Amino acid sequence: MDSSQIETGAPLSIEIAQIASPSTTLSPRISKDAIRTSLRASTVDGIFAAVFSVGTGGILLGNFLVELNASPIIFGMVSAIPMLVNLFQPVGAYLSERSTSRFLYSLSTHGIGRLLWLILVIGIVSFSWGGLNSNQLVILSLLILVCSHLLGALGTASWLSWIAMLVPRQLRGRYFGLRNSLANLTELVSLPIVGLAVSHWYGGSIQGYGVILLLGIIFGIVSLGCQYFQVDINPQLQNTYYGNSSQTSEIQSNSAPKEPSEISESVSLPQMPTPQNQIDSSIWKNSNFLIFLLYFGSWTFAVNLSAPFFNLYLLDTLNLDVSWVTFYNSLRAGAHMLMLIVWGRLADKIGNRPILISNGILIAVVPWLWLRMGSSPLDLWLWLPLLHLFIGGNWGGVDLCNNNLQIEIAPVKNQSIYFATAAAVAGASGALGATIGGFIAQFSASFGIAEVFIVSGVLRLASLVPLIVKKDLAS
Repeated sequence: MDSSQIETGAPLSIEIAQIASPSTTLSPRISKDAIRTSLRASTVDGIFAAVFSVGTGGILLGNFLVELNASPIIFGMVSAIPMLVNLFQPVGAYLSERSTSRFLYSLSTHGIGRLLWLILVIGIVSFSWGGLNSNQLVILSLLILVCSHLLGALGTASWLSWIAMLVPRQLRGRYFGLRNSLANLTELVSLPIVGLAVSHWYGGSIQGYGVILLLGIIFGIVSLGCQYFQVDINPQLQNTYYGNSSQTSEIQSNSAPKEPSEISESVSLPQMPTPQNQIDSSIWKNSNFLIFLLYFGSWTFAVNLSAPFFNLYLLDTLNLDVSWVTFYNSLRAGAHMLMLIVWGRLADKIGNRPILISNGILIAVVPWLWLRMGSSPLDLWLWLPLLHLFIGGNWGGVDLCNNNLQIEIAPVKNQSIYFATAAAVAGASGALGATIGGFIAQFSASFGIAEVFIVSGVLRLASLVPLIVKKDLAS
């Protein structure tokens, strides 16, 4: 595979430093073909990872917990855990900057994290044979969720920094729009199929979920294999270059043999100074980044105050079959997929901030719309499908532009530290929102989930104020 260090921001011909074991080398350019291959591999990675996500989260995991009679607090915890572990992203970013390969670091974190779900498969088999009761299986599920997402959090900032260095700036919106769109197409196709399989499994929905979970794990491991074909980045050389840009004049040529997939030209590097491993103090002097943190943290809190309970509302309050819920979620994924391409092209033209404000306002009213939903035939066949199409279409713009905006704001040097800090802030606030929402939904003396929906809508609108006020935020 290719292993490299980007030196300039030039599109499609980015200068890099390459690692070819056992010697450290620098390649003067990444060819267009190498970039195309990397981006195609990342796109396929996203498609297979989408199948893994379908099997290990969302509606299938939610239905699994409903079948085990889990309480609303458990649902809040399930949503809070993936966000809460993001507090460890700065630790992961620090460790990744000390590594010499983005690929190997991703393999060691995400790979182990995905394989841990095999323990839950074994637990489901034991439950079917009477070895575990429902409460024990719920606890096991939570433990697997914590460990898996913790390892994922340790690798997320490194992965985002990796892919950010490979995608040319002027193609960022279109590429991420296409990648996410194809991932959503995969979810659109797979979700109703696996939903029907779980619902009609001859051994019961819990056993059916175990089978789907096993298949999802296999797809998750295959997705990591696709990353082998991406141009690798050495974080230490990346940080060294941006701290010592004058060193490139000292590069000498090197004819060390390379694997067939490696870039044809490479040269040896002189001895490099020790890279900076501490968080740069400028991270707290970057006003745009701090405004983004304020917006991102408050938005994530407001969203997750109610988001974990939409599927619970359908499955428990409205008592719908899981096949109905997977159908609605597929509609949402379809709208998300189609609109991502539109939002990606629009973001490249007008910037990310205007889309975040307009779509954020529309997303803010969603919890209030849920209060009008019931289980009548008109709701089942018209209003609920329209609501999910509305959510999916607008969420595509929010997800894409949040990602693009933080890439725009974060400097290249120690980039993963910035990404990790943003994820940690959003993770803590999102986990807090989901936890508070769970307690309100379970112990509220009056409306329960309805109260959560009302408050969430108000806070979503309030969280957009930093974006509205800061007009010169990077677009």
